[in-house]
Order: sequence, then C-alpha cells, then structure tokens
Amino acid sequence: MNEHKNFDKQKAELTPLQRAVTQQAQTERPFSGQYDNFYQSGIYVDVVSGEPLFSSQDKYDAGCGWPSFTKPIAKLAEHRDTNFGMERTEVRSKAANSHLGHVFTDGPQAQGGLRYCINSAALRFIPVAELEATGYGEYLKLFN
Repeated sequence: MNEHKNFDKQKAELTPLQRAVTQQAQTERPFSGQYDNFYQSGIYVDVVSGEPLFSSQDKYDAGCGWPSFTKPIAKLAEHRDTNFGMERTEVRSKAANSHLGHVFTDGPQAQGGLRYCINSAALRFIPVAELEATGYGEYLKLFN
C-alpha cells in the first residue's frame, strides 16, 4: 500500500466513534464494541485504509472488553504512550496511521505472550467467504 496515500474520503465517511478512535486516539468503552464477543472466520482491516491487520485465527477472549489478538498479519507502527500515567505501547496502522489500540505483554505465552488490545471502531471485518471478492484473496491461505 502507498503509505502516503490521502485517506480524506474514507475519513469523511467515518462515524463519530470511528473518527474519535482512529484520528484522535480515543478508546471505546469496554465491552461495547461490535467485535469484542465476535468469533466468525475472516480478517480485520483498518476501517480507514482497508489495510489488513488481524486474522480471526489469532483472536481470543482476553476478558478485557476489547477484541484481543496474539499477533497482527501485517506490520503495525508502535509508539510509546504515557497518557493517563501509564506506560503502554500504542499500535497504529502503517498506511493510514489510524490509532488501533495497544499491545501488552500479558497475552497467551504459548502464542508469544502478546495481547493486541484493539478498538472495534478501528476495524472492519471481512468474512472468509468474501475475501476473494473484496480483493483480499491472498489471505485465504490463513484459513486452509
């Protein structure tokens, strides 16, 4: 993807919550996001750029109130975040620089120990059955 692409059109179509999360680094309320308790097979993409981010194969219930993943399917940008008196690592999409959430080191040890705690509002879900038709056919291999 072109990392310098202008995403103004996509940003204009965001809901107020999607805009607050992805553009202003806000956080949705825990247990309120559409993908927190959601376990269909497919991939999650950046709501702004469509950049592939996570696979349902790596999603698990961390009990934290946000969708949690053990690893991304694409390289994410990481930044130190010291807001609210906490030391955290913020994760952002590479292409659109959308705020996604944070990565923590308290994830399942057998899968590497990371927990990507991601806002549902930053994501769009693409079901396996629609991957080819929506241009994400190369990710079918994750489900074979």
